[in-house]
Amino acid sequence: MIHIQIINAHPKHRIRHTGTIRTARAVVKNEHRGSADIHIVFINDKQMISLNGRFLHHWFTTDVVSFPLGEKKNVIEGEIYINLDQANRQAREYEVSFREEYLRLVIHGVLHLVGYDDKNRNERRCMSEKENIYLSYIK
Repeated sequence: MIHIQIINAHPKHRIRHTGTIRTARAVVKNEHRGSADIHIVFINDKQMISLNGRFLHHWFTTDVVSFPLGEKKNVIEGEIYINLDQANRQAREYEVSFREEYLRLVIHGVLHLVGYDDKNRNERRCMSEKENIYLSYIK
């Protein structure tokens, strides 16, 4: 069973649940995971800085942070925090729609929970290719 919960904690933006859930489910299914319990929380810059500082010990904003919560085989459990302020800036910078950018961050966050990393150039390239593939399903 794949359970995705959306929490709109951003004070201004409200993200529609349907597209977000569909996107996260597609990644989980295509990465061949049996089940998942994922919370996706949409936040702003201030909330992300606080989250980063408290848990990762760096006091700056970023676009997405994932926290795996479980270690069961073939089961994904975790939380994904997506900064909609940063997503908006990146959408303008990359000349894509806001929707495409926040969905890319949803995909990126789920890929982290599945086990992908982006600490070096090869890992970043692999994740970016996966993001592009999943985004192409949505368009």
